[in-house]
Amino acid sequence: MVCVAAFIILALIGVFVAVISIFKPKIGKVYWKMFKKAWSCLWKKVRLQKCETGFKDDIKNTILSRIIVKHPKLVKPLSVVIEILSVIIVIIAVWAILTAIKSLLALWTLGTCNVTKPAACTLGTEVCSIDEEEPKNVFEATGRWFTEWGEIFEAIPDKFKTYKAEDYYFNYIVMNPEVSDKPIALDILDPGCSVCLKSYLNQKESGFFNKYEVRLVPFAIQDVDGNYKFRNSGIIVRYLFATEQLHSGLARMLLEHIFEDRNEDGTSYQILFNEDFTESEVINQIKLWLNEAGLDEGAIEEINKVANYPETTDKMNENHNIVKSQLKLRGIPTMIYDGKKYTGLFGVD
Repeated sequence: MVCVAAFIILALIGVFVAVISIFKPKIGKVYWKMFKKAWSCLWKKVRLQKCETGFKDDIKNTILSRIIVKHPKLVKPLSVVIEILSVIIVIIAVWAILTAIKSLLALWTLGTCNVTKPAACTLGTEVCSIDEEEPKNVFEATGRWFTEWGEIFEAIPDKFKTYKAEDYYFNYIVMNPEVSDKPIALDILDPGCSVCLKSYLNQKESGFFNKYEVRLVPFAIQDVDGNYKFRNSGIIVRYLFATEQLHSGLARMLLEHIFEDRNEDGTSYQILFNEDFTESEVINQIKLWLNEAGLDEGAIEEINKVANYPETTDKMNENHNIVKSQLKLRGIPTMIYDGKKYTGLFGVD
């Protein structure tokens, strides 16, 4: 293990030695000689052969040479410590390599290098993440590490899968009924998600809503305890479904108000709904928009009733099941169109 650990350490410091050797070639020669010995030892280990004992002794003697003269009694215990540290270095190096491979595979298959908290991955696409529960102890963390491997391998076939929007029976809002002759596109979003807002505006600007029959799927992200990631998303989704059921077209209007309108202070209503408004204030604002759209008190009260029906809860649960169990999404917005699944911010060309 000493020679394997030595190879790992020498490989890590190789860049710095290369720079130093420009000015002091002797250091580079000594380093290269040791590195070749370490590589030879590692290659023999890989082929299940014995390393040269001379190299192992060289490493130990180099480390212990100054101690052996002044404190000869410490040589034996320090030799054991060196062996233990070598094992630890090798374990850490192997773990680091496996973690790097896992992160790259997760980035390729799931669009994020952090499976548990997708938004924490700076290499992935910009998303509002659907997070898993954080491990509470080392045993749960170990179990979660292996579980993530399973999720990654399970997602590999999806990279080669042809997605059809028609295959997923979401409850949705009709975005543009005037283009019903166009190919169908699914657009899964959370009304409280800032990335969903930007993605929606980008789609609008690019003419996406004119090229496809877009079915907007309202989805309120929840944590493992059932709490909403954006505190009023649940009630907003309820009213979107109720409005779509009774007055198709007005649900789209509500979503546009949330994404595009600002109050008299210039604050986006999405921010107000997420951070300032209570649930009753959100409902009152939605009722005000519906009234401005031409609905009387009786029609608005009917929407209020439908929003609280068990059937509306069922619609939300059905969408949640498709997102989590069938599509296995780690973040939204997610769009399905032209046979592909795209997760993250929709960009404008």
